[in-house]
Amino acid sequence: MIAGGLWCARASDWVPRDRTGVTGVDQAARQDVHGALPAGLGQAIRQTAADITAVLDGVADTDAAVPGSLWTVGEAAAHLALANELMADLAVGRDRPYGNGTPQSLAAANAESLAAFAERRAAPLAAMITEQAERCADALAAAADGPAPVTPLGPMDRSVLASYLLTHMLGHGYDLARAVRRPHMIDAERVAWCVPFLLSAMPAVADGTATAGLTARYTIRLRGGGAFGVTLADGAVRVTPEPSDRPDCTILIDPVAFLLIALGRRNPWLAIARGQVLAYGRKPWLGPRFPALFVAP
Repeated sequence: MIAGGLWCARASDWVPRDRTGVTGVDQAARQDVHGALPAGLGQAIRQTAADITAVLDGVADTDAAVPGSLWTVGEAAAHLALANELMADLAVGRDRPYGNGTPQSLAAANAESLAAFAERRAAPLAAMITEQAERCADALAAAADGPAPVTPLGPMDRSVLASYLLTHMLGHGYDLARAVRRPHMIDAERVAWCVPFLLSAMPAVADGTATAGLTARYTIRLRGGGAFGVTLADGAVRVTPEPSDRPDCTILIDPVAFLLIALGRRNPWLAIARGQVLAYGRKPWLGPRFPALFVAP
């Protein structure tokens, strides 16, 4: 779980499923070749690292700006390489303090780490991104029952840390792809592997001002995938891996749009205009309000 005893899903609760409803990757929650992670999660981490390497291949100008960010391509890639190294160190049991979980402390830790790390060339950074992603996945796969690593967001189940690693890589991989005008690597199956981390983080990133006084039950359904529930009462946020009982509002959303909105990469109103989001139920007007209840990490 994350800091404060908040509920946390396991990665196996969200194994991607095929159209028959059978879980994907050998039609079962098969384990990674090393024994502990679901096979698809380990594969998604490795494939995403390879895709980011492809995005950075041949990029000479790493001083180009990343759209919607204060970072350059070189800085974003350096941050991703350092973050992968951090998570790999956590996975092998090293103590790596990094902020205190607040957005301000994480931003300060990011700036400090970038200032102490001079590499900005695409090829060396791509190699480090891949090396550290594989190191992290290998360490997590090798020991399913090891102690919960203490992450920048608090203690975290090992399979959820793997989901965190993938989510973080996809967010910055998307940014890098946009910056160099190449296809991004986010797809529905990879989004499904991100859900355990996102569900665990949602209570921690709830906006207390936005949730104050709101009582509501939501069901969030990923188009073609699974569903989860979010209940708000007296400022408290509770997330469950099953749909809410008698929800006030059900939100049907495209998986890629879901992840991009969750990570602050897509305007929710743009997604609505594109038909990627549909709200219905007894109180459908609660749908457009949902994204504003949370602050993207």
